[in-house]
Amino acid sequence: MTLPRRQLLALASTLPLALCAKPSHAQRPAPRWIVVLLRGAVDGLSVCAPYEERAYREERPNIALPAPGQEGGLLALEGAGPRFGLHPALAPLLPLWRGGQFGLLHASGLPGQGRRSHFEAQDELEAGTPGRSSTADGWLARLLRQQGDGGTAVRALYSAAVRPKLLAGFDGSTVLPGATRGGLREAAPAMAGALDRLYAQDSRYAETWRSGQMGRQQVAQALQAGADASSDRRMEGASGDAPDRGAPAAGSLPDTARRLAQALRADTRLQFAVLELGGWDTHARQGAAQGQLANRLAPLGAGLAQLAQALGPLWDDCVVTVLSEFGRTVRENGNAGTDHGHGNAAWLLGGRVAGGRVLGDWPTLDAAARHQGRDLAITTDLRALLAGVAARHLGLRDAALDAIFPGYAGGLLAPLRA
Repeated sequence: MTLPRRQLLALASTLPLALCAKPSHAQRPAPRWIVVLLRGAVDGLSVCAPYEERAYREERPNIALPAPGQEGGLLALEGAGPRFGLHPALAPLLPLWRGGQFGLLHASGLPGQGRRSHFEAQDELEAGTPGRSSTADGWLARLLRQQGDGGTAVRALYSAAVRPKLLAGFDGSTVLPGATRGGLREAAPAMAGALDRLYAQDSRYAETWRSGQMGRQQVAQALQAGADASSDRRMEGASGDAPDRGAPAAGSLPDTARRLAQALRADTRLQFAVLELGGWDTHARQGAAQGQLANRLAPLGAGLAQLAQALGPLWDDCVVTVLSEFGRTVRENGNAGTDHGHGNAAWLLGGRVAGGRVLGDWPTLDAAARHQGRDLAITTDLRALLAGVAARHLGLRDAALDAIFPGYAGGLLAPLRA
């Protein structure tokens, strides 16, 4: 089926892609979408390594990962053929891959002439407007506005202390409880009271401030109700229940994932979330199976696996996209690290995902195929994936997609189950 003004995006895949002009999700309750931002540019060539290519080993003598089956080797990705392997630190995600709920889109990114500034590239990624980092609002905020304002209800959560640009322009979002070691009122009631008085002086800001406070109260009340119910269940079964020794450490990504899942289960109005993780700028001592990168990937993999488990039945109607501002160079540098690159691997997880495969038109690492002679080329515009998920998962039509991603007229990629 051909979409008006959009043509099929041809990708190397044996499974047909879900391309739909009239997406329907009436039979599905409250689809969720969680966006994970890896700030600092994760090395997609280590996350999903093309280990059979000679250039991969020649250009990375110290950080290339061994082939599957070797000590410290990559994990074989069933269904992806012998070309790619998964970083061993991401072993907790293998069950999701085997269950078809985890896939990767390689050689993807936003088109442009090699934006190598983290700040500009992150701005463009969150705005959804490549080549224009000055866009004031985020593509997820525009998406939420297209769905309606939802009254005063909070519909999106974020994990950082400051609202990400991805949600800039939409007031119905608030920080995930506990993500910043306590809310404003719990940490500094005097400051909160002063802000109440300050904003009350100007009607332009007073309503936004009140809405934000109401949103935090909404989420907190829903979480408390869920916690009370959980406590009651534990009391009822205390005589036969073993203590929970598998709880994730406080403040860790698995703990954040657990709290996010709790919030989403407690309040059906919450459909969207943005999680942020930094520390991916591996210019030195990147490592291979062990080292700086592996130490970052391990909690990420554990956290995403924890999220899938903790969401329970909600996982069936959930999509998780993991994005980073750009990839890293094919060649390692003199400090056994990698520098700012171009193309990368986007991740797609969830119960609705038709995964278990590496999507994308793989350009190879041959010198002649590289972007500017040094980087993995981009063969798939990330907006194809994001707009495709918005269409297939959320049921948005062409006019809404045009408003969310202005200037994008390419194909839609939505590797999701019906």
